[in-house]
Amino acid sequence: MIRANSICKSFAGKQVLSGIDLDIKPGTIFGLLGPSGAGKTTLIKILTGQLGFDSGDVRVLGKDVRTLTGTDKKQIGIMMDNHGIYERMSCVDNLKIFADIYQVGQSKVMTTLTQVGLADSAKKPAMKLSKGMRARLQLARVLMISPKLLFLDEPTSGLDPMTMKYIHKLILDCKASGCTIFLTTHNMEEASVLCDEVALLNEGKIVDRGAPEDLCRRYNHQKTINIHLKSGEDIELPHSEKSAGEIMSLMTQGKIETIHSSEPTLETVFIELTGRRLEDSEEVKYA
Repeated sequence: MIRANSICKSFAGKQVLSGIDLDIKPGTIFGLLGPSGAGKTTLIKILTGQLGFDSGDVRVLGKDVRTLTGTDKKQIGIMMDNHGIYERMSCVDNLKIFADIYQVGQSKVMTTLTQVGLADSAKKPAMKLSKGMRARLQLARVLMISPKLLFLDEPTSGLDPMTMKYIHKLILDCKASGCTIFLTTHNMEEASVLCDEVALLNEGKIVDRGAPEDLCRRYNHQKTINIHLKSGEDIELPHSEKSAGEIMSLMTQGKIETIHSSEPTLETVFIELTGRRLEDSEEVKYA
């Protein structure tokens, strides 16, 4: 669905993307993870034909991205920042305009607003929506066209946990319908929940990639078992056959409150590979 080879892009002499390779299979959710300013949004703009690149090759929907026709682009949904929202217009009027542009039947407008939980707010102006409702309206705008390929640029940034969970369900429903999803986020927990494969982007380079659980296992150097006893005591045991007897004894005596293995999270893997946290970088905006 998406294939990129050795993509490079610079602005004013600053290298923003360096040698990016991608091979994203149909019907999957691919996550591009990294801090603000790492180049995530720039890459989305290149993959959607909004921005040129200095060198390399990009193919989307089986075609060179530079040759995509209007018909091809109607199969691609893009959710970025406040992209496509008219503040003074109601939710329903926002979608009606977009339906006309993409030649989608007007009957899909209310169907899609209902799908994202905005039917009761259909007549409300976009400027009066909460941040969570606005995110759902933006998602409705792209879901309405039933895209084959969907780009989501940090779709849950700044949202409360309940709204985030609702957006996640909509994304997974979209995947279940056969859509391929390209997701950027700096929320590693979100990536673990949603993504079939992730790539870690730092300073314009992909430093590692793979299924979230595989990446975490790959960097599990400690391999310990952490036990919290009902007495309040914490015990750390090596992940070995020798520890099995002690764990069994504690379980038989009913002393164990919780038990966890030591696999790292995507966050700790990212820190190990880059020496920085996701929030360490300030936002950098490029054309």
